[in-house]
Amino acid sequence: MTLRAGLIGLGMMGRHHARVLGSLDGVELVAVADPAGDVHGVAGNRPVVGSVEELIALGIDYCMVAVPTAYHEAAGLALAEAGVHAMVEKPLAPDVESATRLADTFEQRGLVGAVGHIERYNPALQSLRARLENGDLGAVYQVATRRQGPFPARIADVGVVKDLATHDIDLTSWVTQQPFTSVMARTAHKSGRPHEDLVSITGQLADGTVTSHLVNWLSPMKERLTVVTGEKGTFVADTLTADLTFYANGTIDTEWDAIAKFRGVSEGDVVRYAIAKPEPLRTEHENFRDAVLGVEGATARIVTMRQGLATVAVAEGALRSAREGVVVTF
Repeated sequence: MTLRAGLIGLGMMGRHHARVLGSLDGVELVAVADPAGDVHGVAGNRPVVGSVEELIALGIDYCMVAVPTAYHEAAGLALAEAGVHAMVEKPLAPDVESATRLADTFEQRGLVGAVGHIERYNPALQSLRARLENGDLGAVYQVATRRQGPFPARIADVGVVKDLATHDIDLTSWVTQQPFTSVMARTAHKSGRPHEDLVSITGQLADGTVTSHLVNWLSPMKERLTVVTGEKGTFVADTLTADLTFYANGTIDTEWDAIAKFRGVSEGDVVRYAIAKPEPLRTEHENFRDAVLGVEGATARIVTMRQGLATVAVAEGALRSAREGVVVTF
C-alpha cells in the first residue's frame, strides 16, 4: 500500500521534511502547502497550495505539520476532523491547553498523532537508551545537557525554552524512561527580543535522578551534549556528530594518596562506540509511516502526542518557575 502524504509549512524544517517525504518508500508526497508559497523551491512538480484545507481536499492519508508553533493546534485539529493522521513538529503546541486538545482529539478519533522530537532518533541517543536499559551504567545518578549556539532567524514565536529546551526535556525523560517530577529554572533576555534567549533548568525525575539543562541562543559555538553519570561511569552523547563515548570508573587502585582522595572515583577505560548513523529525520518518518500502516511495534517507536503534551507541561513549568521564583512539581 502506498500512503498519500501532505506537508504544510515550507520553512527551514519543512524543506527537509519535503526532501525525506519525497523519497520515502511506500509514500507518495501528493502536495505541499504554505501561505507564503514555495520559497525554497522544494515542491518539484507537485502542487503548492495555501492551506491545510486545500491539502485535505487533495485526498491525503497523513500530513506533516511544520508551520510555526502558534498554528499547530488549528492545523492539527483540521486534519483530525478530516480523519487524517498527522505528525506535528515540536513542540506539540504553544501551551498545555492546546496540546491537550490535540492529544485528546487524535486519541478519540483513533488517529495516529505524533510529535517531531527528532533528537530521539539521533543514533547516539538511540544507542545510549539501549545501553541504559541494558544496565551498562548501573543506577543513573544525573543527566546533564548543554544545547547552545547562535540565534536562529527562523524562530519568532517562542523563546529558547519551548524551541530548544523541549529537545532536552523530551530526550532526558526518554533515555532514562522516567518522567519529570519537578523543575526549577532561571531565564534571561539578553538580545532585545520579546522571548527568553537563555535558560538554566534543574530538575528531578521520578526515580530521583537529578537533571540539569543549559540552553541558549547566545553562543558563537554550537554544542549539543548529553552527559549521563551513574554507578559504573559516564556516557557522553554528542548529537552533532552522533558519537557516544563511555568513561568507565577505574578498577585499578590509585597509590598516590593525595590524588586518590581528590578524585573520588578513579579513571578507567574510555570507549567511543562504532554505531551506524542513519539520518534521524528519515528514521523519524519511517517510524511514523509504519505506525500509520499499523506495523507491529511501530507505535512504540514514535513520539505520541500524549508524550509531547508531557514535554510542553515541563517547559511551561520551567517558565513558571523562572517567572515566579518557585519549584514547580508535576
